[in-house]
Amino acid sequence: MFSRLREDIASIRERDPAARSTWEVLTCYPGLHAIVMHRWANACWRAGFKWLGRFISHIARGLTGIEIHPGATIGHRVFIDHGFGVVIGETAEVGDDCTIYQGVTLGGTSLFKGAKRHPTLGRGVIIGAGAKVLGAFSVGEGAKVGSNAVVVREIPPGATAVGNPARVIEKESEQSKDEAAARMFSAYGITPNGDDPLSKALHGLIDNAASQELQLVKIVAALKEAGIACEVVPELDQFNKERLNKLVE
Repeated sequence: MFSRLREDIASIRERDPAARSTWEVLTCYPGLHAIVMHRWANACWRAGFKWLGRFISHIARGLTGIEIHPGATIGHRVFIDHGFGVVIGETAEVGDDCTIYQGVTLGGTSLFKGAKRHPTLGRGVIIGAGAKVLGAFSVGEGAKVGSNAVVVREIPPGATAVGNPARVIEKESEQSKDEAAARMFSAYGITPNGDDPLSKALHGLIDNAASQELQLVKIVAALKEAGIACEVVPELDQFNKERLNKLVE
């Protein structure tokens, strides 16, 4: 018990730059208190004392603002930072070294009792503030979920998901040192180049449309020089690539 507690405190001090001492973490971090009380509740739950497990969980929620069902599985060195409003469901599984920020929900979408209803987080997953991970699927090892994302399907290992519904950002073939560091830990699931893939797609379409318009202008000019008449069409608003790109930023 005390070895797990020392392990948790060391992990928090390593990941949170605001943690100044072991005593401060032990006395002032509700995420740590919620994890410790969950271990008591989970032990009661597994021993068949269901009501007592739920009651300890209820007391922990009142003290910390974090609700962890006593049936949930929580791994080693899990860090719930700030934590207020975190909800972790009965069949959720949180792997070792995961980081969960405030307002996160690991929820279920099924009403069938006894079935796996909640997500499974692999080792080292980071769930950003306000994110909702809903359903009985896996979030792969080392994956990151950006703040306020709504995840309703599986996320592959090492990927970053953003948006509502969440979309996976494609991994670049070459990554900078900053990005390599972010793979180890990135606060709130934010990465240096964490652009929304939908935004990237829209920028690509705008660039493509601009290049096609330029090509058409060149073709019409070449036809006129060759003496080939072109049908005159009504003029439309001029295509403004810069203005459209700003609209989708």
